[in-house]
Amino acid sequence: MTAIVQNLVTSGTFQLDGGSWDVDNNVWIVGDDAEVIVIDAAHDAKAIENVVGERKLAAIVCTHAHNDHVNAAPELAEATGAPILLHPDDRVLWDQTHPGRAPDGELADGQAITIAGTTLKVIHTPGHAPGAVCLYAEELGVLFTGDTLFHGGPGATGRSYSDYPTIVKSIREKLFTLPEATKVHTGHGEGTTLGAEKTASSGWDEA
Repeated sequence: MTAIVQNLVTSGTFQLDGGSWDVDNNVWIVGDDAEVIVIDAAHDAKAIENVVGERKLAAIVCTHAHNDHVNAAPELAEATGAPILLHPDDRVLWDQTHPGRAPDGELADGQAITIAGTTLKVIHTPGHAPGAVCLYAEELGVLFTGDTLFHGGPGATGRSYSDYPTIVKSIREKLFTLPEATKVHTGHGEGTTLGAEKTASSGWDEA
C-alpha cells in the first residue's frame, strides 16, 4: 500500500524577534493504516494525536524550528513515544522554544525517511531558517516545503537567522530541479506545483 497524505490545520501564534503573529499551520500526516509520520507538530498536540489515532507514530519531522512549527512537538512525542527529528543547523531556533528538551535525532541532506513503504528524501534548503528542510516523496509526486516555498514564491526572510539570496539559491538549485508536476504541500495556506512557481520565479531578485 502506498502512503497517503492527510492535512490538519492548527492555529496559534508565531513568535520571533519580540513579535507575535496569529497563524494557521498545515500539519501533514503521511503513512497508512498502521504507521505514520507527522511533518511539523504545530500548536495542538491533542488534535494531531486524534488524527494519528491508533496508528504508530514513527517520527515527528520538523521542516524547521520556528516555534509555530515545533511548539506541540514535545507534548506529541511524550504522548506517542515518537522521536523528534530536526536539522542540527536549526538548534539555535529550537532552543528558543524548548531550551530544556533537545530533539531526539538529526536530519541530514539526502537522508531517506521511509514510512508505509514510501520514501521521503530530506533536502536541506536553508534561507527561511538555517536548518530548514523539504521532504520529497517521489513516488507520491509530492514535496513538503515547510516555509521554504509557498504558492506565490519563497518564504519570508525578514527576521533573524534568515537570508533572501540563500532561500532563492536553495529553491532554484535544489527544488526547481525536481519534476515540474510535483505537488507542493506548504507550511501555511494553499498548495501549488513546482512548475507554477518556477514559471513565476523569473522576477525574483537574487541580489
